[in-house]
Amino acid sequence: MDQANPFETPRTFALHRAEYLVAFAVCSVLIVMHLDEIRWLPAIGLFLYIDLIGYIPGAIAFRRSGGKPIPKFYYVLYNVMHSLITQGAVVALWCAVIGPEWALLAIPWHLSGDRGLFGNFMKSFALPYEPVTQKGYLRLLDDLRLKHPKPVGHAQDPEPVGHIPPAPAVRARPAQAADRPVSPAAR
Repeated sequence: MDQANPFETPRTFALHRAEYLVAFAVCSVLIVMHLDEIRWLPAIGLFLYIDLIGYIPGAIAFRRSGGKPIPKFYYVLYNVMHSLITQGAVVALWCAVIGPEWALLAIPWHLSGDRGLFGNFMKSFALPYEPVTQKGYLRLLDDLRLKHPKPVGHAQDPEPVGHIPPAPAVRARPAQAADRPVSPAAR
């Protein structure tokens, strides 16, 4: 994965997840070390509100849609609520208004757990809301001579195609005189 190839192979995806697993482990150790200093009601609220706003509405809409595309609004909600930037701002605002406290560990614990344990990163408008293996991705892995990842099954797997309508086919047309390059000798 690089600037010219913004996709991940199963190996780079596993390495990316491993980084978040380390963050999850660090948060877990800090939570255990400070169990008696954590205000649990705010911690539980901070942990849950991310999915109550950012995931559950889209998951319900996806299941009700029978695999058809759902409004992009759900993707935006997910991405905003699961953003390290958004949640960093929430932590900063909390610290400014209420003060720093160990309950705030619930936020990085949630986000690093989502990414490290479950492999959930930002959602693309081009893909179904829930993970569905794309045929094009499998072809790419074939071209790279890489193993396919294990399938992700849902009760209602939609057809594995993106949710952005395909671009209209461009028909080849014969070159016209105006389209042909003019040789220097003809000028």
